[in-house]
Amino acid sequence: MFFSQKILHWYSENKRSLPWRSTRDPYKIWLSEVILQQTRVVQGEPYYLKFVENFPTVQDLAKASEERVLKLWQGLGYYSRARNLHATAKTVVREYGGRFPNSYDELLKLKGIGDYTASAIASICFDEPRPVVDGNVYRVLARYFGIDIPINSTKGIRYFKQLAVEVMDRKNIRDYNQGIMEFGAIQCAPKKPYCLLCPLNESCIGLKENLVHTLPVKENRTKIRRRNFNYLVWVDPNNTTKLSQRKGKGIWQNLWEFPLLESENELNDKELKKMISGDVSFRLSLYNESPIVHKLSHQHLYTKFWIIESKARLEDGISWANLESYPVPVLIADFIKAFKNSYF
Repeated sequence: MFFSQKILHWYSENKRSLPWRSTRDPYKIWLSEVILQQTRVVQGEPYYLKFVENFPTVQDLAKASEERVLKLWQGLGYYSRARNLHATAKTVVREYGGRFPNSYDELLKLKGIGDYTASAIASICFDEPRPVVDGNVYRVLARYFGIDIPINSTKGIRYFKQLAVEVMDRKNIRDYNQGIMEFGAIQCAPKKPYCLLCPLNESCIGLKENLVHTLPVKENRTKIRRRNFNYLVWVDPNNTTKLSQRKGKGIWQNLWEFPLLESENELNDKELKKMISGDVSFRLSLYNESPIVHKLSHQHLYTKFWIIESKARLEDGISWANLESYPVPVLIADFIKAFKNSYF
């Protein structure tokens, strides 16, 4: 039995019952793939269901406000995916009459859709023989064939893509692609693969040569940047506060947050007081003694929340009761929940 046939047989007996598995609707397949790109199924499934409930069709998503889309996305991170999702929905409605392109080449023209997502939609919805290569597939192929070429190198990306083309099942590409991704997620898992009961164990080079836990290889290119965030959490006599919307192309674009002072080094209360402008009388206190470290892919945020209790009423203050309607980073959302429970 060939590699692809074993994957298909395993999938037929072990596939999970997931809501996007019972449809060929390209809108729903696209939605699931975007949500699951850097999210585990157990975390992503509730978001998928929430999006389908709120936006049953691509037209519904296109008509929604960006703020509503970001609010539903809150907690998933990588907010550029949500913005691209919204932009692409508008493009599909405006330029394709609400119908997704039915080929890999046309799908690639849409914003936020790269090789992986285009391959997934084209194969699952339209049976086009295009292999998907995600983290799970890299792991299965690297271990089974004993390949130590870094998967995030130019050479590695080309090599694994070509290998995926050679071993895929063209006649049942829909189930094969879903099967090899499922196999990588469950059977050939990252840390505790079930090698003893694996249907590929007799011919797996990684297992034979004791390389399972060292494959796949990945180059370490990421340079982590440290940033010091100081959030100014205003509270006035009316129990209102201030929020501002992030602009520009940096992290959390168009999300809301408390007024922010970013500093080169960690600040103390005296230093911060000098930086706060205005003649308003206030009492300053630090909510968290040690900075909260929020880790993103290329940067770590060392965050302090400073409580500023003002004796004067804030202009255009936002009621604490209404903060939940604003799309905010999960770092802010967690603080709001904890602070409201302890302060009010």
